[in-house]
Formats: sequence, structure tokens, C-alpha cells
Amino acid sequence: MQKKSLAQFIQQKREDLGLLASGLAKKCHIELALIEKIEAGQELFLSTTIRQNLAKGLKCSPNEIKELEKDFENKFVEEEIIEDLKQKILAGEQDLICPKCHSPLIIRIEKMYDLEDNLMLHPKARCSKCVFQIK
Repeated sequence: MQKKSLAQFIQQKREDLGLLASGLAKKCHIELALIEKIEAGQELFLSTTIRQNLAKGLKCSPNEIKELEKDFENKFVEEEIIEDLKQKILAGEQDLICPKCHSPLIIRIEKMYDLEDNLMLHPKARCSKCVFQIK
């Protein structure tokens, strides 16, 4: 039996519950655009908060979701470079390049809420050509 991808798993669980992507987004307090990216296979790594919210909304274990995420580490890029990129994303810079292959980065800022309902901004990026990601 072939192992499901994260995208297939999320979509199947959502459909089993009779939810549209927008309904899942609302139920999990996650932006619809992020749900769509996960189901399209564009988001392969989830923050702990997103994973927990999805698991609760999909009535499954966070570990079931984590097992399907890609195992990837940025061992080839120094942490200082990644932190600098995060700050640039939060500052609104748009034309950032991958530190590994020098291709354009696809960037976004994820909005999350902590336990006291305070808004937290989390910079994310992925390379348009190679496997580099800031998760």
C-alpha cells in the first residue's frame, strides 16, 4: 500500500468530515490560503500550532500529520543567514534570493495566535527552484 502524502491525508480527512476547505480553515482558525497550499502540496512543513489546530479540526493526532511532513533541515545554510532572511521578510522586502541556489524565494507571512489570542507573525519562504525552505 502506497503511503499518502500530507496533502492527500489532509484532503481525505477533511472530506470524510464533510467539510469544504473554507469550513476546515474556520474550524481550525487557519487562513484558507494555507489550507489550500497544504492540500496542493506546496506546504510540506507545519508549525506546531498549525499541526495541533489541524489535528483538532480533523479529529486525528498531531503525530499522524507530523509523520507525513517532509523531513528537511537547512544544514547547508547558516542560522544567521536564515534569521536575516526572516527579518527581511517581516520588514516587507520582496525580492529575496535563495542562499543555496540564488533563485527567487517565494515568501509570505503566516499569522498565528498564541494562547492569549495575541497575533504573532511568522515569516516563511521557499525557493522557487531547490529544496530550501524557512519554516
